Amino acid sequence: MKPEDLIRPEILALKAYPVASAEGMVKLDAMENPYSLPEPLRRELAAVLARVDVNRYPTPSPQKLRDAIARRMGVPAGMEVLLGNGSDELIQMLITAMARPGAAMMYPAPTFVMYSMGATFSGMRAVPVPLREDFSLDAGAFIARVQAEKPALVFLAYPNNPTGVLYPEADVVRIIRASTGLVVLDEAYHVFAGKSFLPRLAEFDNLVVIRTVSKLGLAGIRLGYLVGRPEWVAQLDKVRPPYNVSVLTQAAALFMLERLEVLEEQAARIVSERSRLGELLKGFKGLTVYPSEANFFLIRVPDADRTYAALKEQNVLVRNLNPGIRNCLRVTVGTPEENRILITALREALS
Repeated sequence: MKPEDLIRPEILALKAYPVASAEGMVKLDAMENPYSLPEPLRRELAAVLARVDVNRYPTPSPQKLRDAIARRMGVPAGMEVLLGNGSDELIQMLITAMARPGAAMMYPAPTFVMYSMGATFSGMRAVPVPLREDFSLDAGAFIARVQAEKPALVFLAYPNNPTGVLYPEADVVRIIRASTGLVVLDEAYHVFAGKSFLPRLAEFDNLVVIRTVSKLGLAGIRLGYLVGRPEWVAQLDKVRPPYNVSVLTQAAALFMLERLEVLEEQAARIVSERSRLGELLKGFKGLTVYPSEANFFLIRVPDADRTYAALKEQNVLVRNLNPGIRNCLRVTVGTPEENRILITALREALS
């Protein structure tokens, strides 16, 4: 007996989510905050974590942490918070809850790969709607497909990954109002965009917002949160795995939420460095830099495979999106020193 005899053919056809080894590399492939916590704060956090009872299961749906997120992130009154092991788990929970036989899921393409992978896992029918050539959203075309397909679930990454584009607010509102299904705004990069639909949740009965603390600087603790009307959260909570947020994650998140200004200051530095890096990248002949409101840039080069390999040889790791997005690389905004190394390596790689 072989796995091929029993595993679903659509799973056999998938490739596992790729994560390249980053040992010894300047790591600019995963949209992480490149700044560590200040040393005094690291010591305080270590002391907090040392007091955690790791022999006990975590609180299944910790009210204290949900309240802290609601208070510190400005969750509107009347809305509820649902926690996940990163936003990836929340995406899978949403899909699992909505995957009735024959139900469709819609999203602009290209976008975050976990939407389409989740559709494959669940048997939901995926309906990707191509973005324009410049990766902007054709809201009219998207709404026409929404009206034709009547998807149960619509995902909009705001800003989009891997393009960095922030869709116009008015277009997003039009899509929400045209949808008869649930619209999920994935605001993983909201801290860099300075835009959010969180304050507008009460306006729409078919909207939820998901976020993660990963891009803010806490990728290692794996914490995502969904905000929506109580009636949505109550149903989605039924498919949440028990004990899905670890005791260490809960403790670290509570500690850092009370010191959020440290992470927000780092995010402001990243936004400032984004402007500087963008100008440097635009100086390369034959390289296209797409506008970004996130903490990364999508760039098109003459030969992405060759450029990726040449950068890797110089110990600079970026994300190669070719052939899915033709000859494109995604480059995280690093520290000033990391960005200096990137520019030097890119000059060599493109020569």
